[in-house]
Amino acid sequence: MGARVAEVSALRHTPAGLPAVDLRLEHESEVEEAGGRRQVKVELRAVAFGTLAETLARQAVGSGFRFHGFLAAPRNGKHPVLHIQSFQQD
Repeated sequence: MGARVAEVSALRHTPAGLPAVDLRLEHESEVEEAGGRRQVKVELRAVAFGTLAETLARQAVGSGFRFHGFLAAPRNGKHPVLHIQSFQQD
C-alpha cells in the first residue's frame, strides 16, 4: 500500500523491551470501478516493531512509502491496524 506518514508517535518500548512506534497513514488514489473513476481517500492506524520502528520513528511527517504488512484488530476491536513488516521509499 502506498501511503504518506501523517503522524508518528514517540518511539516506545514494549514490556519485553522491543522498540515500537505508532503511526497514522494517509492514502489517496483514483481507481476504476463499475466503468467510472473513483477517488479513494483513507486514513489508517499502523504500528511497527524492532528496527523498523526505530527507522520509521526518524521519518518526516509527509514522507511517502510503500508499506507491506498485515491488518489486525486491536484488543478493543474497533478499527484495524496495519502491522508494518517492511517498507520502501515511494
